[in-house]
Amino acid sequence: MLRRRAFLGGLAAGALPFGSALQAATTPSAVCLEWTSAEMLMSLGVTPRAVADAPGYRIWAVAPDLPETVLDLGSRGEPSMERIAALKPDLIVTASGYGQDESRLRRFAPVETLKLYEGSAAALADAEREFLRLADRLGRRPQAEDMIADFSATLTTYRSDLAAKNLPPVAVLSLFDDRHARVYGRNGLFQDVMDRLGVGNAWTGETSAWGFANVGFENLVTLGDCIVVALQPVPVHVDIRIRQSRLWAALPAVKRGQVVKIPAVWPFGGLAAAERFAGFLHGALLRL
Repeated sequence: MLRRRAFLGGLAAGALPFGSALQAATTPSAVCLEWTSAEMLMSLGVTPRAVADAPGYRIWAVAPDLPETVLDLGSRGEPSMERIAALKPDLIVTASGYGQDESRLRRFAPVETLKLYEGSAAALADAEREFLRLADRLGRRPQAEDMIADFSATLTTYRSDLAAKNLPPVAVLSLFDDRHARVYGRNGLFQDVMDRLGVGNAWTGETSAWGFANVGFENLVTLGDCIVVALQPVPVHVDIRIRQSRLWAALPAVKRGQVVKIPAVWPFGGLAAAERFAGFLHGALLRL
């Protein structure tokens, strides 16, 4: 497992000058404009002053825990510039793909944009590289290297555990209505974790640059013998309708009782999200 001390965060944020790299003891006053940057910052022991859509983070990303004292900046697509200005942060951290105008943001503080899902490398490799780059800027490289090494060792252990199970392929889904699913595959963080665990992905079809495809339940019937892993949360009314759906009932995995649920994991996150997914998947598959 990643070293749990790295997820404690909660260090007092001081208004300190922010250079190209800080000493390990320095904790900048930072704000995050989306969830992966918040995850990475807290994994390195820095609690942001504010995060865009903080309530959503607590539902969909979950870990590391976001303290209730962290302020909300509004939506990830249009964070509140007025609140950012009022906070006078030392650093603004965000990720590529959200359309923020960096030149506008630099009026308030230096900006660090994590380069994720740009096609230059696999999603997990991107996450590790950008985690180290952020750690360098914060003067916390040793902590990041320890976490990456711990995670690699954990994956090796999990892979050995699962190899003895001789499992069929796995389809990982998010369910937002009673006729369609988001299925995760090539280009995504979940695929990279599954590859390192030696778990086959039942979905081999096309995916977006973010590593998923939106498909009808009728497309899932063609997956044949597989285990379905459903990410939570699923809205209560959707869950009720899915259990009443003939299309869902026709899935081979449903007929065989090979459907498992795991807690929420942010599919587009960093190392902490990858660790969280690996742990839940490993536990769920071992229980089958």
